[in-house]
Amino acid sequence: MPADLRVAAFTQGLDVPSARFRVRQYVSALAERGVALDEYPAAFGSYPPPGLLERLQWLPRAVIERRRTVAHTTADVALVQREMVSTLATAESVWRGPMLFDVDDAVWLHQRLGGADRIARRSNAVICGNAFIAEHFAPFARTVILPTAVDTGRYVPGPRAASPVLCWSGSSSGLPYLEALAPQLRQLMQAIPDATLRVISNAPPRLEGVPRVEYVRWSPETEITALQGAWCGLMPMPDTPWTRGKCSYKMLTYMACAVPAVVSPWGMNAEVLAQGDGAVGARDHEWADVLTSLLRDPARIAPMGQAGREIVQRSYAVDTLAGRLAQTLREVAAEGAA
Repeated sequence: MPADLRVAAFTQGLDVPSARFRVRQYVSALAERGVALDEYPAAFGSYPPPGLLERLQWLPRAVIERRRTVAHTTADVALVQREMVSTLATAESVWRGPMLFDVDDAVWLHQRLGGADRIARRSNAVICGNAFIAEHFAPFARTVILPTAVDTGRYVPGPRAASPVLCWSGSSSGLPYLEALAPQLRQLMQAIPDATLRVISNAPPRLEGVPRVEYVRWSPETEITALQGAWCGLMPMPDTPWTRGKCSYKMLTYMACAVPAVVSPWGMNAEVLAQGDGAVGARDHEWADVLTSLLRDPARIAPMGQAGREIVQRSYAVDTLAGRLAQTLREVAAEGAA
C-alpha cells in the first residue's frame, strides 16, 4: 500500500529493547497500512556510560547529536520513544510538528528537572504501555494505552522438554527479582527432583543453594528455542511504583510460546491474569506451592499454554495493535495539519 503518512521515530538506540519492541517491529505492519516509519536511533545512546569522566563527555555529545538529527529530519509526525536523553527533556523541543511521546516504564520516577513530564506537555498525545503509566501522564496530555506487542509469528509454540523445566528470561537488571525467590526455588527443587531452572539473560544469575540451574546466554537465535521447551515461565517482581509501570512483556512472550506463566499478580500482570487461564498468580510466599502444584499436574500444561497463546493473539499481537498505532499516528498528524 502506498504510504500517505510519514513518521520519524526517535529511539534510544539500536540495542534498546523498547526501540525493538515498541517501534522497530511495527515497521512492516504499519507499511501495510500506508504509514512509512523511519527510525532515528541515538548515535551515542540515550543512557550514560558508567564512569564520571565518560558521562561528562557523553552528555553534550548526546544532546548535540539528538538536536541536530531532529532539526534535519522532516516527517508528518514524530514518535519519541521515551526520552531522547534518559531522565531529561532535551532535543524534544526542537521538533516543530505534531508529536507523540511513547512510554513503557514509570520513567517519571527517575526524571530530572521534570524531564518526562515536560516532554508530555509538549506532546499531542502520550502512548502508554499500561493504565498505571496513563494515570500519571493524563494531567499533561491526551493518553492512549497501547501495550507492548508480541510478534506471534516469531514467538511460537515448540516441542516441550520431557522433564520439568522452569524458565526465566530477561535482561540482567531484572535478575534481582528472580534471585529473591532463591528460598522458594530451593524448596521447589527438593519437591520436584527432576526439575531444572533455565535462565536466559545477558549475565548468569546468583542463586545460592539452588540446584540444577541452566544458564543460556541471551541472543535472538537462542531465546525462543530455550523458551519453547519450558513447562512454565516465571515473572516474579515486588509490588512497587516502578514495577507497576512494567508492561508484562516477559509474561506475554511466555504465553505466546504456549508456555504457562507464573507471575506476581500486580500491576499489568493482574490485567492479563484476568483475561483467561494462560497464567497463574503467585504472591511472595506462594511460589514454591504454586509451582509444585503445576509441575505435578503436567496435564494442565498444554491447555494452559494454548489458552495463553490465544490471549496474546487476541489482545497483544503486533498485527492486532498495529492498526491502533496507525490510527493514533493519523489522528495526531491531522491535529497538526488543522
